[in-house]
Amino acid sequence: MDARTLTEHGFMVLPSVMTRQECERLCSLLPTENGAAGTRNLLGQSWCVAMVDRLRAVSEVRAVLPPVSRAVQCSLFVKTPRTNWSVGFHRDLSIPVRARVAHSGCAGWSEKEGILYTQPPRDVLEALVALRVNLDDCGPDNGPLRVIPGSHKLGHPLESAGSREEECIGPAGSAVVLSPLLLHASSKAREPKVRRVLHFLFGPPLLRYGLRWKQSV
Repeated sequence: MDARTLTEHGFMVLPSVMTRQECERLCSLLPTENGAAGTRNLLGQSWCVAMVDRLRAVSEVRAVLPPVSRAVQCSLFVKTPRTNWSVGFHRDLSIPVRARVAHSGCAGWSEKEGILYTQPPRDVLEALVALRVNLDDCGPDNGPLRVIPGSHKLGHPLESAGSREEECIGPAGSAVVLSPLLLHASSKAREPKVRRVLHFLFGPPLLRYGLRWKQSV
């Protein structure tokens, strides 16, 4: 599988990008806020920067990332028996930026965890790649990511109504690569247990429309 798979289907599963031992070590470094479902702001952590370099060293990851791409965000998603959340089908349309711009194509301005976000024009989103690393085993019973293949090519989400869903499952150390424009969702776990995912967003070093990344590594 390579970048052509990602272009055609909008996602792909990588069976192993890290060892189980590496995942266990990373879990010991994660923030432990009781009851929190995650955080969007980890890229400034030294261990997170080191993980970006580690992921870039994986040949399967290099095959799908543009050579000049930069990591521009890292989020942590956590499911536990206490935080057994769900989210319906959606696209990831907001990006973290340094300041507001006046361009009419940038909408949906918001602030989350002290960081400014905007929804940029589609051509910006099409240049982005997300990489979700499973730090725990992810099976069909603990709320895995669900996707609609090919939906990143469509316009309005309703065009995908009735399309075939696929579950993205894998052991600790596996990863899912996807376009932010792909429709994806996650149900509540049927057998709740701890499941942690690090979600990295990669993009070009420079943005159009006067936008600048909040940070990049």
